[in-house]
Amino acid sequence: MNRASHRSRPAAGPHRIRAARAFRAARRLGTAGAVAALLAAVLPGPALAASEAASEAVSQAAVDAAPVPRLDWTGCAEGFECATARVPLDYHAPRGEALDLAVIRHPAADPAHRIGSLFYNPGGPAVPGTQALPAMLTLFPEEVRARFDIVSFDPRGTGGTGGTDSTGTGSSSSSGAGVLCFDDPAQEQALLAGTAPGYPEGADQQRAWADGYRRLGRQCAARNPALLPHLSTANTARDTDLLRRAVGDRQLSYLGTSYGTYLGATYANLFPGRVRAMVLDSAMDPVAWSTGRGGQAAAEGTLLRNGNDLAAGRVLDAFLDRCGEAGPAGCAFSAGTAADTRARFTDLLQRLRARPVAALGTTFTAGSAVEATIVSLYAANPVPGLPGTGWGRLGAALQALWAATEAPAAPLPPVVRQSPDQALAVVCSDSANPPARADYPALAALARSRSGAVGPYFAWADERCADWPARDRDRYDGPWNHRTARPVLVVANTGDPGMPYEGSRAMARSLARAELLTVDGYGHTVLANPSACAARYETRYLVDGTLPAHGTVCAPDREPFSG
Repeated sequence: MNRASHRSRPAAGPHRIRAARAFRAARRLGTAGAVAALLAAVLPGPALAASEAASEAVSQAAVDAAPVPRLDWTGCAEGFECATARVPLDYHAPRGEALDLAVIRHPAADPAHRIGSLFYNPGGPAVPGTQALPAMLTLFPEEVRARFDIVSFDPRGTGGTGGTDSTGTGSSSSSGAGVLCFDDPAQEQALLAGTAPGYPEGADQQRAWADGYRRLGRQCAARNPALLPHLSTANTARDTDLLRRAVGDRQLSYLGTSYGTYLGATYANLFPGRVRAMVLDSAMDPVAWSTGRGGQAAAEGTLLRNGNDLAAGRVLDAFLDRCGEAGPAGCAFSAGTAADTRARFTDLLQRLRARPVAALGTTFTAGSAVEATIVSLYAANPVPGLPGTGWGRLGAALQALWAATEAPAAPLPPVVRQSPDQALAVVCSDSANPPARADYPALAALARSRSGAVGPYFAWADERCADWPARDRDRYDGPWNHRTARPVLVVANTGDPGMPYEGSRAMARSLARAELLTVDGYGHTVLANPSACAARYETRYLVDGTLPAHGTVCAPDREPFSG
């Protein structure tokens, strides 16, 4: 439905801004890895013991006591400026050990009418803003680009953000790559070699999965002992407030997509009087994401509580139906009807369970095919400059897999697993999950029963944090209804495969002052699946604070398979 218009322009310059390893995740089906990483919401984490009172005390008194970073801007990517911001490692000691954050901005195109800075977080977590902003800039409405300096940064532990050294002595550097758990990526690949790509099936794979991610957590803790306990979303919100002061803005203007909506909601409740304008695009239910309700967190992982599996399952069904209706000329995987195309997808996964195949430069199992399919649903239409995106390309990739299952067996190339360490280091500090002793196979079965083929992927994604060794005492668990100085605008696609539309509705209800703008379309985030209608409303809100009327619904610019 929605046309994503993502242009990849790598940030570069004196800060040696690096592409995050997460950007490689979606290449398995030929989909541009940058799109997947920019749009994906990743894994949740285990419960922490910090109290709300301690968290709020840190955010107001200690953040205000921290030195304001000095930003010495220098040119980096074309049209962009980069700087390094020093922030406290631990906000209980705001003038103690420090971290260096890599920061990027695109100056306002109309400086005479500049309003201030608009901070952008692309989600993930662990998607570096220094990469995301150059890639996504052209999707921001023209007037927004004219009236605001658009600013992003690599959150603590991520991308080009420097951290304390591996010995824990606290020395910091602006040239690091955030959390680093191995000297050589091959070491991480070796550690995870026993884990099934996508998700595990069967008792042996499930034991190997749990053991592999337990050992990964221990390795990351051993290599990053001083940094790992301070990587919660709440601490990134505190960093954001320091950066707001550093650019000279009295209040924060912010746009967050996917996981970036959780960062926005956390900031809005830690610093409610400092919100000027905040757009939360493709949001989660903040209660479901953080703690769950009642004893829910002991029984279900974060993604299942949040309904991520339900969202992906619904959109996969929509893709298969539309692919079938488009016919082979419009969608290569079409079996002629919606029902037959759904059956073909089920058959494809059964074939891959029986025999993994070599295709598109890698080895595919049923689990890795499901994972890559989920990510490939995020951009419903082709992204200019990235020919591997769009539902039509997904249909072609699935047809290539189908053909590979009918061909004679061929040697299988090695599976290169996505490096999850930076994402886990952040998300495992935030969200309550069942412990390692919980019955994750039963949770996977539950997810399959309600969401179909995609369900187990989300249950086992939750399990990656079940044994994570680090905890951030300064995380934020709510409440989520502190009254902000200005209202918040939540924006969502009804057919979002990455975050359920119900999550955005819950976010709008949870915040004290919020309005929901709906786009009746497909794709993960409205920013990456454009709607000119929604862009007009967002522009008016960001520029002059005007909210759309309650119940406003927009259309996307394009339907899937529309040519």
